[in-house]
Amino acid sequence: MNATLSTAEVLRTALAGLLDGLPPKQAAQAVDRLIANYRGTTPTHAPVLRDRSDVAAYAAYRMPATFEAVRSALDALRVAAPDWAPATHTDIGGGTGAASWAVAGTWDEARTTVLDWAEPALALGRELAAASGIPALRAAEWRRERIGPNLELAPTDLVTVSYVLNELTAQVRSALVESVAAAARAVVIVEPGTPDGYARIIEARDRLIAAGLTVAAPCPHSDACPIEPGTDWCHFSARVSRSSLHRQVKGGSLPYEDEKFSYVVATRFEVTPAPSRVTRRPQIRKGQVLLDLCTRDEALRRATVTKRHGELYRSARDAAWGDTWPPDGRDERQRRG
Repeated sequence: MNATLSTAEVLRTALAGLLDGLPPKQAAQAVDRLIANYRGTTPTHAPVLRDRSDVAAYAAYRMPATFEAVRSALDALRVAAPDWAPATHTDIGGGTGAASWAVAGTWDEARTTVLDWAEPALALGRELAAASGIPALRAAEWRRERIGPNLELAPTDLVTVSYVLNELTAQVRSALVESVAAAARAVVIVEPGTPDGYARIIEARDRLIAAGLTVAAPCPHSDACPIEPGTDWCHFSARVSRSSLHRQVKGGSLPYEDEKFSYVVATRFEVTPAPSRVTRRPQIRKGQVLLDLCTRDEALRRATVTKRHGELYRSARDAAWGDTWPPDGRDERQRRG
């Protein structure tokens, strides 16, 4: 990999070459159909990604967004456990490997195994990885496995499960999360940032905690989520550079879009969760910043940071949705003490 390029840039370059020779209209039609069906009720024994053109169009459209969402979750894990790094990684339902690219960009020595049922997706994932120039990706193993209740997982340091749970029945989801919890030292699960996606994350979170894992992010604690079911949902946002295919399919002109996602990170080793997490886009007003927070002790609350707070006010103006708060990781009692 060119040392001057980030993993995200290498991925964008690799994806740009996927659609060479595929008419733009055909690519856009393929993505339209796949968006409608791929993340729907199709059982995992009948992959919707049928051939290379399907996979190429879908990868070019979805991989950047999945990459950025997973990278955000991995960044939160790295903040909670700065001295930890996985030696092994299993990407369940990894398809063309977006989560594996995110892991390689975070820890460049993790040995990755990608499991998926769609052979065309695995084949394209291998191709992209081989062309990446990134050693961890080029060394990855791509294995066809049915993602179901009988999936056997070898012990591993890190498991990622991104945008997969909504393809499974409730019974299969439960069995999969329990298998993941038994096999991994750290688990990262990402779902769409919708009420249904959040509900699946909470379900998985509860099972991970019951299996003895500790929540590392985004929550400041491993207690019950303070959001009353049906009233709201916890989700975050990642900025994604839009390709020409994105603009063709969505008819937009902006060079970026925001991927909304929900996630949970849980571990079997010691972590330091955020004292508070910014759970909405900060509101900047004249002389003050309003931060909606999930906190360790007070559940959900709104903090008002004004100019009289000095450096903290400047930090609040720079705070982003999903950030740890306060930025130095200390809670307010530590700051006063």
